[in-house]
Amino acid sequence: MKPAQLSVSALAVIAATASVASARDQIQVAGSSTVLPYSTIVAEAFGENTDFPTPVVESGGSSAGLKKFCEGVGENTIDIANSSRPIKDSEKAACKAAGVTDIMEVRIGYDGIVFASDIAGNDFQFTAADWFNALAAEVVKDGKVVANPHTKWSEIRADLPEQEILAFVPGTKHGTREVFEEKVIAAGCKESGAAEVFAKEKGEEDGESACMALRTDGKSVDIDGDYTETLARIQSAKNGIGVFGLSFYENNTDKLKVATIGGITPSTETIAKGEYPVSRPLFFYVKKQHIGEIQGLKEFAEFFVSDEIAGPEGPLAAYGLVADPELATVQKAVADEVTMAE
Repeated sequence: MKPAQLSVSALAVIAATASVASARDQIQVAGSSTVLPYSTIVAEAFGENTDFPTPVVESGGSSAGLKKFCEGVGENTIDIANSSRPIKDSEKAACKAAGVTDIMEVRIGYDGIVFASDIAGNDFQFTAADWFNALAAEVVKDGKVVANPHTKWSEIRADLPEQEILAFVPGTKHGTREVFEEKVIAAGCKESGAAEVFAKEKGEEDGESACMALRTDGKSVDIDGDYTETLARIQSAKNGIGVFGLSFYENNTDKLKVATIGGITPSTETIAKGEYPVSRPLFFYVKKQHIGEIQGLKEFAEFFVSDEIAGPEGPLAAYGLVADPELATVQKAVADEVTMAE
C-alpha cells in the first residue's frame, strides 16, 4: 500500500499563516522506528499543504528519541519524540530535571507486533508460550529452571515446523522490544506455568521479570536498526523469523509471511476489535514550552491527529495504522494543549 496523495482541497487544513519569528524554522522530530513512517507521511503532507516548512523526522528508537527530547528546552533540542510505548516515569523525571516540565502526550492510533518470515517459508501458528520457550535465556524443564536447550521449533511444540530457531528482535532502545518482552515473553512465561517456578527459585513475587532475559547464544539476535534491517536479515537467513510492526509487514506482503498468535491473524480489523493479543498504542510527545517558539509546532500536532490524516479513511490508515476510536478526545486535548500530570 502507498499513502494517499494529499491536496489542500482534500483536507480541512489548519490555517498556516505563521508570524512567529524563530531562529529555527523547522520542527524537529526523533524516536520510534515504528512511528517513523507515519510521522514522515504527515510531515510531508504538512509541508505540501501549509505554509510551514516540512518537519525533519529522524528515527533511532523510542528510548533514544525520548532521551533527546528530555535534554532540555530551546532551539538546540528536539520538539517532538515519537514512541511506540508510553513514556516512563524515569524519563519524565529526566525531562523535569532538564527543565522540560510541560509535556503533551498524543496518542495517534494503534499498531500490532507481528511475527513474519520469508514468503516461501513454513507456516507458523504460535502462542506466547512458544516464544518464551524458544527465546528465554532460561526455561523450565522437569520442574526446574535450566539454561534454554531448545534448538528447533519442533522441540517447543511437536506440531511446529522442524526448523532451526532464529529470531530477529528489535534492540533494547526500541519501544517494540519492551512491548515484545511484556506482552509476549512475560505473558508466555505466565501462560506456560514457568512464572511460578521462576518465582520459587529466584525468590521473586511473580517471577515474570526473571523470565524476560533473552538467550545470547545466537538464537535471538538484537536488531538495532529499523525494520528494513530485520527484513534484510531474513532475506539472508531464510529460517529467520522477525518481530515487526503490523504496518511494515502489510507493506511487504510480497516478501513476508505472517504467523498467527493464539489462532488470530494480525490485521487492522483484528486489532480494532481487540482480538489480536499483541497490540499497542502509538504516541508522540510534544514539548509544550516550544509552542509559540517553533513555527507551526501546535499546527503540526493538530494536523497529525485530524480526521483527514489519522481517521479511518486517512493516509495513515492506508499505511496500516488502526485509527483511534477516541480520536475526537485526542484532538480536543491537543487543541487545549493539555499536558501530562507529573
